[in-house]
Amino acid sequence: MATLEIHNISDELPLLFVHRIPQFGVFFKTRLLTKFRLFDPLSPSEDSDVDALRNSARVLLCVGPSRVTADTLAQLPELRVVVGSSAGIDHIDLDECKRRGIAVTNAGDAFSADVADYAVGMLIGVLRKVNAGDRFVRRGMWLQGSDFQLGSKVGGKRIGIVGLGSIGYLIAKRLKAFGCAIAYNSRKEKPSVPFQYYRNVVELAEDSEVLIVCCALTDETYHIINKDVMRALGKDGVIINVGRGNLVDEDELVKALLQGELGGAGLDVFENEPGVPEELFKLDNVVLSPHKAALTPESFAAVEDVVMANLEAAFSNKPLLSPVC
Repeated sequence: MATLEIHNISDELPLLFVHRIPQFGVFFKTRLLTKFRLFDPLSPSEDSDVDALRNSARVLLCVGPSRVTADTLAQLPELRVVVGSSAGIDHIDLDECKRRGIAVTNAGDAFSADVADYAVGMLIGVLRKVNAGDRFVRRGMWLQGSDFQLGSKVGGKRIGIVGLGSIGYLIAKRLKAFGCAIAYNSRKEKPSVPFQYYRNVVELAEDSEVLIVCCALTDETYHIINKDVMRALGKDGVIINVGRGNLVDEDELVKALLQGELGGAGLDVFENEPGVPEELFKLDNVVLSPHKAALTPESFAAVEDVVMANLEAAFSNKPLLSPVC
């Protein structure tokens, strides 16, 4: 793991530069203030010398999906570490960080179990029509004697997981308990796991009834679930996305669902959040969620611990807990 040389030049609390967008607050600010001197450009104190603080900051706390671009880094010439609080890092310019010798961390496995639970929950919701049944009852259709279309069994399904990282592996473990057959696509084959590996996502889709998308968003994985993959999955196939919206070609997904070329979808993420294609609202074979798969009180507590450990390691010249680069 990465170890960094950071020296405090005084006995005062070390400076922690906060980087966030207005929608995201620092959810454990009180705990941070016991260890660090915070500077938040969105709520600076009146006597703050902003330029001096930018020029001296060596550790940056990136809250949520706040973008860390080359311009951001250029304004922090002494920066040595970016400590992230999310599992995904597609909002951070990793190439520029590497070029500048800046280490980057993420939330590690703090969110993994909760996202895995949510993915399985969405799959059950789609296949067994849980959400559709709820709407059926609330609209009074059961009382009227209307017919409710039966759902499909979860157990025994052939599941293709796109991205067998910590989240993907936990999803696989959960669905294995349902008696599902698990296969996966990932950047590299993982000899330590007992699941079949596919180098090509189209081939994985051809041999699957469900695709669960939980890989990292990169240039290579942008729209990894495209028209060809959807066609290979087939008209009874289901797509669950708990990764990033841009992993799926949303326009093609909407077309496939409207035209009956897919069996259903469970979507926690979208390409233009918080915008969601309105065509999906009327579909009973689609479960929608506002990008909350990772968020529980327990996961917040876990990520708080990971972030604090990374910050303390950075300022103590110790190995970082969850380094990405």
